[in-house]
Amino acid sequence: MEEGKKKKLWLYAVYGAIALAIILSIQFANPFQPKEIDYSEFLSRLDAGEITKVVITDTRVEGKYRTEEGEQDFTASRIPGAEIQDLVSALEEKGVAFSGRIENTFWRDFLFTWILPLGLIAFIWFFVFRRLSRRIGGASPISFGQSKVKLYDSSVDRVTFDDVAGLDEAKQELREIIDFLRNPQKYRSIGARIPKGVLLVGPPGTGKTLMARAVAGEAGVPFFSISGSQFMEMFVGVGAARVRDLFEQAKAKAPCIVFIDEIETIGKVRGGIIASGGTEEREQTLNQLLSEMDGFDPQTGVIILAATNRPEVLDSAILRPGRFDRQIMIDRPDIKGREEILKVHVRKVKLADSVDLRKIAARTPGFAGAELANVVNEAALLAARKNKKQVEEEDFEQAIDRVVGGLELKSRVMSEKERRVVAFHEVGHALAASLLEHADPVHRITVIPRGIGALGMTMQLPEEDRYIMTRPELEDRLAVLLGGRIAEEVIFGEVSTGAQNDLEKATILARKMVEDYGMSDRIGPVTLGLERGARLLMGEFSYGKEANYSEATAELIDQEVKGIIMRNYGRVKSLLEERRELLEEIAELLLDKETLEGEEFRALLQERREGSRAALP
Repeated sequence: MEEGKKKKLWLYAVYGAIALAIILSIQFANPFQPKEIDYSEFLSRLDAGEITKVVITDTRVEGKYRTEEGEQDFTASRIPGAEIQDLVSALEEKGVAFSGRIENTFWRDFLFTWILPLGLIAFIWFFVFRRLSRRIGGASPISFGQSKVKLYDSSVDRVTFDDVAGLDEAKQELREIIDFLRNPQKYRSIGARIPKGVLLVGPPGTGKTLMARAVAGEAGVPFFSISGSQFMEMFVGVGAARVRDLFEQAKAKAPCIVFIDEIETIGKVRGGIIASGGTEEREQTLNQLLSEMDGFDPQTGVIILAATNRPEVLDSAILRPGRFDRQIMIDRPDIKGREEILKVHVRKVKLADSVDLRKIAARTPGFAGAELANVVNEAALLAARKNKKQVEEEDFEQAIDRVVGGLELKSRVMSEKERRVVAFHEVGHALAASLLEHADPVHRITVIPRGIGALGMTMQLPEEDRYIMTRPELEDRLAVLLGGRIAEEVIFGEVSTGAQNDLEKATILARKMVEDYGMSDRIGPVTLGLERGARLLMGEFSYGKEANYSEATAELIDQEVKGIIMRNYGRVKSLLEERRELLEEIAELLLDKETLEGEEFRALLQERREGSRAALP
């Protein structure tokens, strides 16, 4: 049973025991209570000689009287102001033993005046405020204005640049910040002003947070970490109060580093007079952040690091010099960076001697640091599942396929006709890639379903990282996308829905060639569609591209996009029709083996080429 449930059951048991004790005490105490009688009845019994004993207090008369069953305890409220001497005389006349008692009401008054009210307040605090705090995220209602910042102790969980691989340029930029935190006098003596803030920009998973922690670890200073979303709350003014509290804590710990992750949550472009509700609260939080950054002296040693993967949505006021003076790109690593990142993540993994991290880095183009860490972990899990003592290269290959394409679905049952369509479709991609000059080499072909919608997969492995592409290279990439549908048409004389994703990618690529890259002869070297950044539209922020051309140009764009697709469609169709026998032979082999490796596929192609040359006269 979970710890929380055990605690709750224990509290319920205590509450039940207390309630039961109260009920039992009332139930069993009633028979032993003295009988409450009227004062007039007391006087009547006194006259009748039934009273045997009396105790007189300031407000009551208590004692015993005779009944047929025996003596009975009684109590009666004495009439205020009545003469005690008359009562004493009556008691002496009847020969009743009597005495007096001075009542001490201190504890009773203390109970009802102090204990019960304070207990009621504590009850309300515990059951009402605590339950309210759970509903609003665990914060006490009186601590809304306190920031939820986390303070990391570098001596316990220290991260350094040795733990961050593949970001050499970013490290070099940040070493100046580290040097200032270590030797501030060096900069103060010459009159230099260190940047107040540094903005880390890059795609998700590239290591922005890790880099910020490494800066704090290298400098040996406290590291405050908070997400932009933690400033926001359901109550107006809480975000601004938390910003003030954050900077107060940072100044008390200076020199230190304050890291704000996902700063776009509070730093989006402000919307002017139309903004209201949550947008207004966000703007107040942003205004307070800007005010705090303007207000503190950088010589105090408080450095603000922030991270975002959407710099285009940030307000220009937050990016101006004096606030976030520098922007450092934390981009996806190249092949060398990926190899270094893999070396960091395999430190605690038992690797077989045959594992080549360089080859694995080449197999993962475009992977960020978090994705590479996931590949290493998946490979280790696969090896452990197979009861291996070490992680082998085969495990890494399967882990990459799983990360890229999803889990293998060998249990999915497809009809023989569907399997044949999928096989010819995938071989169509592979054969087109092998016949086109600028296409990436084929790494693996499979007809084993993967993930949500992939019934088969043709994986290509780039020979090197590319940062620019020419028009022939883009057209060959587009042509490979069309190869699967064309193979279906050549073999079966009809097409299926399996090419939907390929057509979508091909259309997007062709449109980019026309609109963004200026690769249309009829339209010319122009870029169509302007990035509108953040624009307030009907009270909502809107991002993306805005058309800046006429309807006639839009129609021409559609014609050019279709022309590019159809031109490459015809080109690939001619190639596959000429090699129909080879297409059928490889597809039959794929149906039999389910997976063909790239080396096996290329060896088969080379064998057929040599056979064709030998057949020539």
